[in-house]
Amino acid sequence: MLKGYKESKDKSKAQKDAVQFIKQKLDAAKWFIEAIKQRQQTLFVTMSSIMHYQKEYFLSGDERKLRPMILKDIADEIEMDVSTVSRVANSKYVDTPYGTKLIKEFFSESMTNDQGEEVSTREIKKILETVIEEESKKKPLTDEALAKILKEKGYPIARRTVAKYREQLDIPVARLRKEL
Repeated sequence: MLKGYKESKDKSKAQKDAVQFIKQKLDAAKWFIEAIKQRQQTLFVTMSSIMHYQKEYFLSGDERKLRPMILKDIADEIEMDVSTVSRVANSKYVDTPYGTKLIKEFFSESMTNDQGEEVSTREIKKILETVIEEESKKKPLTDEALAKILKEKGYPIARRTVAKYREQLDIPVARLRKEL
């Protein structure tokens, strides 16, 4: 249609309007394609940075190897705003050799263990889960007992924090875990 317009000698108002309409739609399509490319690039850069930051996890698949990482760590590394990283990580998944994971799962707060090392709260949750799996089902451990065990393992956390992590893991209180 554009070619026909350029070649025609008789250019009516309707033809000019049609050409203008086509040009607007082509510009909008080009803008949309650029926006998708930009989004893909941002996602790629963000995920590359996460993989670099969490290299030990991606090499082993062991969730205890996940380092504490917050949105700001990645935002600073890729020189983008925290809100951009948040939007990239929100509701998106990545296919790993260890299963499909929500990108947000790679982010966790940190805590200092008794050796003064920064450890991920995910690592503590994993250990908590393991301790609960191995407990006697006839006499399940209370949050207080779990806090004491974690302290012995080098993770000094309060009973309230144990309760919070247990709830986040969808693990019921001791009396509801009891089996006769």
